[in-house]
Amino acid sequence: MEECRTLFAKKLHDYGAAWRIMRPSSVTDQIYIKANRIRSIETKGVALVDEGIRPEFIGIVNYAIVGLIQLELGFADTVDDMTPEEALAAYDRWAQTSLQLMLRKNHDYDEAWRGMRVSSYTDLILMKIFRTKQIESLSGATLVSEGIDANYMDMMNYAVFGLIKLTFGDGEEQTETVEMGRG
Repeated sequence: MEECRTLFAKKLHDYGAAWRIMRPSSVTDQIYIKANRIRSIETKGVALVDEGIRPEFIGIVNYAIVGLIQLELGFADTVDDMTPEEALAAYDRWAQTSLQLMLRKNHDYDEAWRGMRVSSYTDLILMKIFRTKQIESLSGATLVSEGIDANYMDMMNYAVFGLIKLTFGDGEEQTETVEMGRG
């Protein structure tokens, strides 16, 4: 998460909070683009752009937090309604909220994520995206489903699991060679 936050802070410096103009549905689409690229690289085994899976998982984490902020505050008509300090405070609050959710689920599921493949995280993120798009199409009027915020937190946590596996491995085939197009 520190790596994700550091990149978020650097982009905040370079671009300000330009993401504040995005509606939540646009944030969902940004996450979709990143998850779809991961799946494409996993399926094809080659990336023609010299960026691998890891930066896309980082992007999913950061866009999921942006989505949570946008759900909380609503989108803005200008990009100067939030200082970098306010944006980082909101980032930290949502990262902590998502971490607490992950820890509770990790307890209940007995750390099942450790036995999963990185490609399964990708598929689960994509499923959560399509669920979120359906909830957005229903204007949030669901009968039994969790809200968009819960889906964003799940997407973020699956992406964190992917980052952990890509960083520390677990004995499954290494994804790094696929990421750089050498697969």
